[in-house]
Amino acid sequence: MNKDLGIVVIGRNEGERLKNCLLSLDSGNLPIVYVDSGSTDGSIELACSLSTNVVELDLTIPFTAARARNIGFDTLLSLYPDLKYVQFIDGDCQITQGWLEQAKVYLDEHPDVAVVCGRRREKHPEQSVYNFLCDLEWDTPIGQAKACGGDAMIQAKALREIGGYNSELIAGEEPEMCVRLRQKGYKIYRLPLEMTLHDAQMTHFSQWWKRNQRAGYAFANGAWLHGKAPEFHWVKENKSNWLWGLILPVIIFLAALLSNGLGFVLLLLYPLLVYKIVNSRQKMGYQGSWVYAFFCVLSKFPQMLGQAQFHWQRITGQVPSLIEYKSVD
Repeated sequence: MNKDLGIVVIGRNEGERLKNCLLSLDSGNLPIVYVDSGSTDGSIELACSLSTNVVELDLTIPFTAARARNIGFDTLLSLYPDLKYVQFIDGDCQITQGWLEQAKVYLDEHPDVAVVCGRRREKHPEQSVYNFLCDLEWDTPIGQAKACGGDAMIQAKALREIGGYNSELIAGEEPEMCVRLRQKGYKIYRLPLEMTLHDAQMTHFSQWWKRNQRAGYAFANGAWLHGKAPEFHWVKENKSNWLWGLILPVIIFLAALLSNGLGFVLLLLYPLLVYKIVNSRQKMGYQGSWVYAFFCVLSKFPQMLGQAQFHWQRITGQVPSLIEYKSVD
């Protein structure tokens, strides 16, 4: 068994998706820990049948994906203390053949790189426009990056050095972790390789809305933690959402009241923003620019609400609760 590389999988009620995930990992050759957060669909039994080490998360403590990853990481290292690298993957994803070997080689050759990720693709982009948007969202530039997503291979030493993921974050835990890694002098790199297939199962507008509300919450939380110089983490995103999702609509409404409706002409600023995004993406050679741009502008509203939710909970001292877009049995 390869003792340099281990796998941490997290999930809840992923069913067939979890089976596909574990089978894609070549479990006979790699140490794997699956962290389950209260599944009722037989996921635990399935993982055990595939010779996977299973940890059941204590749900008396508020759940976060970050806490699940930390527990999986700690369990993996307790079983295999000499591991150099850990591949994190969500239970609704499948590893692309060849990714693990090539990512490990890159980390071996670049000790200053703490995290490598590749191209995550949506498994069924044709199923809905929302799945298609996920696929477009994950087509990020190749080369040195500021952040990774939930699927990534990470140096175990580097992750221990920063104390793992921030377990209190309900969203945006990967970019926040990357901020702390970069502060330690490490690099994050996106390789020009296929990495994972993801099964979003996002077929309704309400799911898309909640997913973007969660993103807004992450933007606000991230900026609250690391928004000062030199990082300015997600400050631009926060300002943009407040402007387009709240301030400008209020200005337009007041202007319309004071001008017998003429102020509504300011609504043209929104299609102008769509055109600006389309023009920028087309210059970079991205596909689906018009669809992406339209929903990018529309997302300002749920993301603004997510930001407001974060600050309201922070001010009132409420315990953050998950914002889930997938239905969980």
